[in-house]
Amino acid sequence: MIALAPNRILEALEGTLHPLTGARSDYGPLLELIGDARYVLLGEATHGTHEFYKARAEITKRLILEKGFTLIAWEADWPDALRINRYIQGRGKDQTALEALGDFKRFPQWMWRNADILDLVGWLRAHNDRLPANAPKVGVYGLDLYSLYSSISAVIAYLQKVDPEAARQARKRYSCFEDFADDPQAYGLTAGFHQSLSCEKEVVEQLRQMQRNSSEWLNRDGPLAADELFYAEQNAIIAKEAERYYRAMYRGRPNTWNLRDTHMVHTLDRLIEHFESRGRRARAIVWAHNSHLGDARATSMHERGELNVGQLVRERHRSEAVLVGFTTCSGTVTAASEWDMPAERKNVRPGMDGSCEHLFHEFEIPAFLLPLAEAKEKSPELSHDMLQRAIGVIYKPETERWSHYFYTRITEQFDAVIHFDETRAVEPLERTPEWVTGELPETYPSAL
Repeated sequence: MIALAPNRILEALEGTLHPLTGARSDYGPLLELIGDARYVLLGEATHGTHEFYKARAEITKRLILEKGFTLIAWEADWPDALRINRYIQGRGKDQTALEALGDFKRFPQWMWRNADILDLVGWLRAHNDRLPANAPKVGVYGLDLYSLYSSISAVIAYLQKVDPEAARQARKRYSCFEDFADDPQAYGLTAGFHQSLSCEKEVVEQLRQMQRNSSEWLNRDGPLAADELFYAEQNAIIAKEAERYYRAMYRGRPNTWNLRDTHMVHTLDRLIEHFESRGRRARAIVWAHNSHLGDARATSMHERGELNVGQLVRERHRSEAVLVGFTTCSGTVTAASEWDMPAERKNVRPGMDGSCEHLFHEFEIPAFLLPLAEAKEKSPELSHDMLQRAIGVIYKPETERWSHYFYTRITEQFDAVIHFDETRAVEPLERTPEWVTGELPETYPSAL
């Protein structure tokens, strides 16, 4: 890692770096960069920063309105997001956007149960309601695989409607998990060390049976039946992949990380294939953490044997994919101190020397968009290794260097980066006492 001269880099980037002022034209250069790409991956440096959620929502709306994107895929569980999907498409029982967020009960709730997501869900419903009857509606889908038990319940509920005998057989197979009290980690610990107690055979056989019977069920009710069958099959796939994931938890991080990100990309590909089977060109917007969406080959993750969504999407789709990272130097963030602990509003320490966050802070521009291919040509120094911060659902400022920083070549990691120098915590719909009384800088907006 070498010392970088911020003033010289900023001077070289004249005409390439675009300050963000709050005007509608702010993201015009990004939409121009996206062009006809079919996959737009929108990252975040934390799971709890308002500016990241707001910017991704604004970009998402413009991609829908101006470029015809109809598929939004989140780093969220499939069954939880599917309830939102039904609401925004006018199919579900929920009457409000708030009700549609009701299945996000598992830690960390604030990732999706927050004010910015609530606003976006309301906008998506209004947008879909305005479309002509035969126009493709925008959908929201979850990419993750943590939902072992809720996906099992969804499979059984679907089969009970279309084939009660198949539902009975599914209950019998999935009863293998009953001894673990809806605790997938307890299952993983047991099955990881005692293969004879594994439910692998049962989840695989259940998926195969659904796939064998799919043609029969599909011929009954037309296009809506095709969607419901697809949703149910995806839940069966998740049950299979989640079983494998939790069984791998105790064999080390690369095993579970790679399983999870590979599953997310397979889910994305299945979504595209499903909608294109109707003769429509599908285009997807993906929301997830920078650590999932920036190309792992440009980071120290690669040295640990880890791949990620950004790498796999680039390898499979090349120029049809655009990867956008987000960074911040300081402010506040919604995060927990330990897993499954209450959400807190925490101060974010200023970016460390040698980090891209610190370099961007030295530009003295409150917010900007930087297309990185052009920036790399004008300022080759940006291609050198730099530290980059990653705050997930847990933030530990006291161990920040070791727990939240990794090395990256940012010009290879992303196609563009959006930097907000000082940011504030995303607002949870349920404010815990720890969040309300959390640390605040003097400049924190008084209106919140």
